[in-house]
Amino acid sequence: MGEIAGKLGQIGDILITGLVRENTILFGMLAVVLGAIFYTSSLKSWKSFYKFVPALLLCYLIPALLSEFNLVDASIRDVPYKSLAKPFLLPAALVLMTLGIDFQGLKKLGWRAIVMFLAGTIGVIIGGPVAVLATDLISSDTVIGDTIIEGVNQYDATWRGLSTLAGSWIGGGANQAAMLETYKYKQELYGQMVTVDIVVANLWMAVLLFSAGHYKKIDNWLKADNSAMENLKNRIKDYQSSTAKVASTTDLMVIMAIAFGAVGLSHFLSSIISDAMVSILGKEHPFASSFLWLVVLTTTIGLSLSFTKMRKYEGAGASKIGSLFIYILVAAIGLRMDLMQALDNPLLILLGVIWMIIHVAIMLGVAKLIKAPLFYVAVGSKANIGGAASAPVVASAFDPSLASVGALMAILGYAVGTYGAIACAELMRMVSL
Repeated sequence: MGEIAGKLGQIGDILITGLVRENTILFGMLAVVLGAIFYTSSLKSWKSFYKFVPALLLCYLIPALLSEFNLVDASIRDVPYKSLAKPFLLPAALVLMTLGIDFQGLKKLGWRAIVMFLAGTIGVIIGGPVAVLATDLISSDTVIGDTIIEGVNQYDATWRGLSTLAGSWIGGGANQAAMLETYKYKQELYGQMVTVDIVVANLWMAVLLFSAGHYKKIDNWLKADNSAMENLKNRIKDYQSSTAKVASTTDLMVIMAIAFGAVGLSHFLSSIISDAMVSILGKEHPFASSFLWLVVLTTTIGLSLSFTKMRKYEGAGASKIGSLFIYILVAAIGLRMDLMQALDNPLLILLGVIWMIIHVAIMLGVAKLIKAPLFYVAVGSKANIGGAASAPVVASAFDPSLASVGALMAILGYAVGTYGAIACAELMRMVSL
């Protein structure tokens, strides 16, 4: 009886503390989850499922469910993020995502394409603070400031959470995670922001995909000339053929050296800059955060290297490796999410809708003014909102050969995402005071 009681006690222990108690097992589990998601998303039989349930959502959701159902010991849920994803993978991804930016190629897309992309970025930067003000008028309880409990800042201000949305909507997952850490938003509440991101961004995605089937009518309304689309097809094919190659072991080792060499240098410099900012602004100021400077420095290093011969390593898969790091990061964040709080504040979705309407209105207004075709509107918008995960999908809805145009524009999103998201976050902080 004593032995049976002991076994039952062990089972109860597991149910209370979690089935997975070791970091090595947890990381292996996350790798299998991510592999299964991407493998099934590549199968024809799963196409209809992933049409409605984005793979990125599952990368957050499944790890979150592992935590929610207590399959992972609470004491190790933070380890993949704090020990691996935050200090190493996120900054390395920023370097690799910006390393391959081809400014000459972007120039060849035509000035209208660049203007529409920038209009989308400005729409997000302006839309954030305006949406905060509008929602505050509707429900002041939705837009709250930081809660202070016994003198301790809980970092739960709405603007902090929305900074992650700004990062996602100007660049993508890497910038979103960077803003999460930079502005120290309470991560138990992060599920709310992920919900807003998924619902609003995918609603706009559906509108764009539907509009792509009627682009000629919309171009007539915009009085736009869409003949440039044919030139784009040839230009982007030339770009692809000039950079694509089968990566060798040497290529992969050099990519690793570039990424983590830049990360090491950025960690060193960010601590120096942060100490200087603390003495000037105080330790609570966002610009005194060493992580903010880590993000800015790695992005800047990646952009600087894009002007050198190092850019050729994009053809060997630099940005793909960066994407791999991002999805590991996303899964690590998912482990820390509290799903029960994801829908606690449904008016945040209204805030997101207002924000998106402002973004769309600015883009359509600029398109009408410069007579840009709907294709530039759609790709320029999704290069900001969704980045490389959705811009190629929207571009291919106009013509499959144009998918790479979306990818090229999305690289520009990674380049400006860090700076644009910080600008938007600071504006939202100002209107929230």
